Amino acid sequence: MNDTTTQSMIDILGQPEASRRLTAALAQPVPAYLFVGPMGAGKRQAAARFAGELLARADPDGAQRHRRLAAVENHPDLLVFERAGQTITAEQAREVVRVSATSPMDTPLKVIVLVDFHLVGDQTAMVLKAIEEPPPTTRFVILANEIAPELVTIASRCVQIPFNPISRDVVIADLVESGVPFDAAAACADAAGGDLGRARLLAGDPVLVERLDSWVEVARTLDGSGHKVAVGVDELLGRVDDAAAPLKERHEAELAELTARVEAIGERGSGRKDLEARHKRELRRHRTDEFRAGLAVVGRFYRDEFAGGRIGLEEMTAAGSRIVDAARALSRNPNEKLLLQDLFCHLPQRS
Repeated sequence: MNDTTTQSMIDILGQPEASRRLTAALAQPVPAYLFVGPMGAGKRQAAARFAGELLARADPDGAQRHRRLAAVENHPDLLVFERAGQTITAEQAREVVRVSATSPMDTPLKVIVLVDFHLVGDQTAMVLKAIEEPPPTTRFVILANEIAPELVTIASRCVQIPFNPISRDVVIADLVESGVPFDAAAACADAAGGDLGRARLLAGDPVLVERLDSWVEVARTLDGSGHKVAVGVDELLGRVDDAAAPLKERHEAELAELTARVEAIGERGSGRKDLEARHKRELRRHRTDEFRAGLAVVGRFYRDEFAGGRIGLEEMTAAGSRIVDAARALSRNPNEKLLLQDLFCHLPQRS
């Protein structure tokens, strides 16, 4: 049965322009696409949906099956490459080149998704030829948070699809539709900063507001003593540790599902190693997001202090600068305890 017209529209929540462009792209696909936008904007979900539609059109008789398998990234002709380290390694780049030249297994087409390719680093030259001139049976979908200098040449060979942060109203509406009370949904949306996936995760966190308030409490009670800072930072670190519980529960469920599949079909090709590596990355990112959300709350606290006349403009500006510097430093995997202690030791006290 030819069912390529069924569900052929690509609709990504909160991304109307990207949805429109991807739907239009199905008419005349090109070798490579570059999805550019922040984490949590839906790029990876869109890549899976887009791949499913490409595969469905390549093999109309199995269209629904291709869509279903691609949606969960479990299609033999949908190959997803995720980085193992801080950047894309030479070994990973060589594997991308190798796989791009192999024949599809299940359909007349193969789709390769490259995740976090703003971190391509020094591997641009190695993968460029494969991306700009792949075999007719290969399509590339490249995901990047931004077009870093190393990605510029690759970007020029791709059709670019921009993804914007998902609006606060869209995030709130999505959470409310799933049963989250409006006030809780608004708090999750504010803490997630346009990242729908993080907002959905936070929705299962009953102490989100209390945890964010604890950052303000540390700032509010600063008295110039190192002891007060040390105690406050230790409490914040404990709360950040506890915040990972919902994510760990999801990881346990995914591992249990994988274990069940392994028992049914065997370990070979199960993807256990890749899943465990992804879980580590997600936990690291979740932790970083927690710190950034907390720092954002502290920044708002000092703006409110200035608006209320409790601190001066110079103090507010200096506090904001130090908070921004601390947020940026998180990308370098610093000693979190020392970073926060240094920050709070230099933040203004209330007069």
